[in-house]
Amino acid sequence: MNLLQSLLSAGLIAIVLMKVTPILLAAIGGALSDQAGVLNIGLEGMMLIGAFASIVVGAASGSWVAGVVAALVAGVALAAVFAACSLWLGANPIVVGIGVNILAAGLTMFLLDRIYGTPGVTPPGVRVIMPAVPLGPLADVPLVGQAFGGLTPLVWLALVAVAAYAVVLYRTRFGVHLRAVGEDEAAASAAGISAKRVRLVAILASGALAGLAGAQLSMASLGVFNQNMTSGRGFIAVAALTFGRSRPVPTLVAALVFGLAEAVSDRLNITGALDANLALMLPYVITIVALTLAAAWKGRRQLAVG
Repeated sequence: MNLLQSLLSAGLIAIVLMKVTPILLAAIGGALSDQAGVLNIGLEGMMLIGAFASIVVGAASGSWVAGVVAALVAGVALAAVFAACSLWLGANPIVVGIGVNILAAGLTMFLLDRIYGTPGVTPPGVRVIMPAVPLGPLADVPLVGQAFGGLTPLVWLALVAVAAYAVVLYRTRFGVHLRAVGEDEAAASAAGISAKRVRLVAILASGALAGLAGAQLSMASLGVFNQNMTSGRGFIAVAALTFGRSRPVPTLVAALVFGLAEAVSDRLNITGALDANLALMLPYVITIVALTLAAAWKGRRQLAVG
């Protein structure tokens, strides 16, 4: 009974929203590039470099805002490398994405050692935490204050990003071009649309959002950077956009499912209701199941069309 109350508490809502934000931001970014016909496997590396940049710049400047900006810039920079290799050099985007992830992991470890002389984690004095957005009078409202009172600005930005993505995708000329390039590049080019330009914008936007996802991951609670702190969340974001078919609302729902799985696994781990190793496996098991269901749904749809 105590475990059930813990899982259904208002506090769990706050934890889920904090857990889902990095996944959701990266998933929306990945959905943008996927709509243009480029699956960005490099989201993991872009998140990692964003997390690193946010702590280094944020701690050095004493400003969490500077850390967020640095994370965005770092994500865009790595996305530019991804775009250059895949769009101009003609490399396979999947292979480039894997290379980006390896590059980010190695680069962050190299810079950690060079800047701080401490491999694996930033020193105790290097710390910056993103503050929560004050709710004002709403903070005193039962349940509302507990569920939404401790959320960072990037949590709210992630929710706004879903709405913004929907508007861009379905209500703007760029969204029409984005979908046209992703569905039929030859037809889009014949209509005068620059496929390379559209894909470049989409990839850079995905890098920006993935960088912000990294900032949320590093500055939301711990305020430090440690080796491979993304722990596969970039790949979970890819799973979320795949399961959500790169559409705004389904991608949001998929990200919420993964965020809930991570939050529940943390609670089960803390309460000892489930073996720690099994609890940590839960989000990744759900990811595999989601990808399997998405593949099965796509296969049935192709058979129906055929």
